[in-house]
Amino acid sequence: MTYVIAQPCVDLKDKACVDECPVDCIYEGPRKMYINPDECVDCGACEPVCPVEAIFYEDSLPDELAAYAAVDREFFAADPSPGGAGSAGVAEADHPVVAAEPVRATG
Repeated sequence: MTYVIAQPCVDLKDKACVDECPVDCIYEGPRKMYINPDECVDCGACEPVCPVEAIFYEDSLPDELAAYAAVDREFFAADPSPGGAGSAGVAEADHPVVAAEPVRATG
């Protein structure tokens, strides 16, 4: 099991989780942050700092957000261990589930 960043992060990428992650496994997409399940060490440091409460332990995802476990896994399917988020930059595209979310106004 691993931690998952779910729908509340879409269009509200605060990135406090990135600063807390000791293994650099939180990657940035255009609209959402993603936790690489192959790199996450399940430390939980990211969860309490998320201001929108978007981070859940995979087994604790609410039913309405359960699809986001697959979203994070599938986001890394082509490159399961890209080698650390710090050097990756922003991904070119989000997972299709995220891309299909209505755009939320920010600020």
